[in-house]
Amino acid sequence: MSGHSRWSTIKHKKGAADARRGKIWTKLIKEITVAARMGGGDINGNPRLRKAADAARAENMPQDNIQKAIKRGTGELEGVNYEEITYEGTGPGGTLFLVDILTDNRNRSVAEIRKIFEKGGASMGAGGTASWAFDRKGQIKLSKKAASEEQLFDVALGAGGEDIADEGEEWLVTTAGSDVDIVRKALEDAKIEVKNAQLAMIPKNTVNVTGRDADVVVRLVENLDDQDDVQNVWSNFDLSDEELARLSG
Repeated sequence: MSGHSRWSTIKHKKGAADARRGKIWTKLIKEITVAARMGGGDINGNPRLRKAADAARAENMPQDNIQKAIKRGTGELEGVNYEEITYEGTGPGGTLFLVDILTDNRNRSVAEIRKIFEKGGASMGAGGTASWAFDRKGQIKLSKKAASEEQLFDVALGAGGEDIADEGEEWLVTTAGSDVDIVRKALEDAKIEVKNAQLAMIPKNTVNVTGRDADVVVRLVENLDDQDDVQNVWSNFDLSDEELARLSG
């Protein structure tokens, strides 16, 4: 689990549940709308929409909210047209960042993201500044109760999964980016419940950060995450257990 992912998990546990849920729902509604606009409103025939809807249900979003977002995407209800953009940047200690956004105003978004980078001791760069350091992978999360490790090896790896990791309360199955839906379907066909399946940008190598650099990059990720247009923040930084304990204390 990358330093960013580990920190985000702890941050979410510490944060106010209602405030966090509101932020997440806003981001998920945008994703559902765009997925439906691009691939149609049939969840079973649109893998991206299915992932977004599954993620929304995992966050206890009412089905009515999901359906309204789908209808806005397909044009059945009036809605906003969002543009997908990924910004790249560099931070202290050799850290790199990818920031996925959905926006209805590109000029506003680029100005706000650049400002967050600059205030956070980092800088935005041109395309290619950071993307070279990441691989697009599939990530499937399952409850520990859903299956044993042996079952996952048989089903997930048998269907083309690359790795299985113990994440404490969950199993994390990693796949090639193109195989995430194949592996998810194999798990579901085997009656193994999937909590979430998504595409993720995984760093090829991580950079350990400590002390002030750790403070700066964690604050930068938090500020980027909190920006309304930001859907995902990916970074290559890592935190030792000691640093994680200090930051979450």
